[in-house]
Amino acid sequence: MAAAAAGAVSPADKERFICIYPAYLNNKKTIAEGRRIPIDKAVENPTSTEIQDVCAAVGFNVLLEKNKMYPREWNRDVQYRGRVRIQLKQDDGNPCLPQFPTRKSVMLYAAETIPKLKTRTQKMGGSDQSLQQGEGGKKGKGKKKK
Repeated sequence: MAAAAAGAVSPADKERFICIYPAYLNNKKTIAEGRRIPIDKAVENPTSTEIQDVCAAVGFNVLLEKNKMYPREWNRDVQYRGRVRIQLKQDDGNPCLPQFPTRKSVMLYAAETIPKLKTRTQKMGGSDQSLQQGEGGKKGKGKKKK
C-alpha cells in the first residue's frame, strides 16, 4: 500500500522536487557541517538566490523557499536562510534535463556556475583592483631596494 501511495505523487509535484541548501555548496563548511561536494569544487558562502539563478538559467523548474533553514546551520542570519527546490525528474521518471541525471550533478553545476554570476564578478572586480595596487606597491618597494 505504501508503494501505491508513493507512486501517486508524481515527480512533477512540488513535494518531490529535490532540495538544495546553500550549505551543500559552501567551501567554508566541513562535511559534518553539511557540505556535500568536494571542497575544491565548492563556492564561498553561496546564497539560495544565487543557486536559484543559475538553476533557472539552465532551464530547471525552480522554487525558492526563503524562510527555510538548513537544520545543521547554527547561524540564523538572513544570508544563510533559504533553500531551493528543483524539479529533477518529469512525470515519467526521466530527468528534466539529460545533462543533470542526479542531484549531485546539479550541485556541482551550481557550484561551478555561481562564481561566474555578474554579482560575484563585480565584487571580484573590486578586489582584483586592490590586489593589483598591492602588487604595484610591492614592485615599488623592490625598486627602492635596488
